[in-house]
Amino acid sequence: MSEPPVRAHNLRKEYRLGDGSELAVLMGVDLRVERGEAVSIVGTSGAGKSTLLHLLGALDRPTDGSVRLGGVETAGRTSDEIAHLRNRFVGFVFQFHHLLREFSALENVMMPQLILGASRVEARARGESLLEAVGLSERAEHKPWHLSGGEQQRVAVARALANEPEVLLADEPSGNLDTRTSEELHDLLFRLRAERELAMVIVTHNPELASRADRILQLRDGVLSDLGRMREDR
Repeated sequence: MSEPPVRAHNLRKEYRLGDGSELAVLMGVDLRVERGEAVSIVGTSGAGKSTLLHLLGALDRPTDGSVRLGGVETAGRTSDEIAHLRNRFVGFVFQFHHLLREFSALENVMMPQLILGASRVEARARGESLLEAVGLSERAEHKPWHLSGGEQQRVAVARALANEPEVLLADEPSGNLDTRTSEELHDLLFRLRAERELAMVIVTHNPELASRADRILQLRDGVLSDLGRMREDR
């Protein structure tokens, strides 16, 4: 069996509290997400869903256990090596778009490519292509404050795909959007997942969004359980 884009084994995460005690958030989590597969993670607030997503995307390091991105082990690597792996293999979409206000939509999408070493010509061409893919070609030169909330999130999605990642991680991507705009964003995410064969992991409280995934996983008391494969007809 080939190596999946993202795999976690026996992930544990503990935090030391101010009184010297330790809080265990994740206790031996295993997760494998195949190319083209969408997985949703549900659970109560504070269950550790965002913590798990940050570990999968190498934004944080586990207390114990391992994460592999594109078949590459992240443990034991320097911060620079981790950053390169993350920029190469993972795209992030958060609840808040985190766009750079002083730059246009196109420049925001170009930024990850420039960081990874692409030329401005290459970055611009790919940025324009991605904005077209998310339906924002005509808004390429607009600054974030000139865009609606849904448009800002679409730019964030385009930016997440800028370096052609194998893994897309989304943390409450439609949490700040109205129902109609949320549905449009969900349609976009799943269309791009299918077109680009992305391994996609979505943390969400939205039952409609969760139900669209191939599998729904529940994080409870530090343990991840599989609630089943939802899209057998896909």
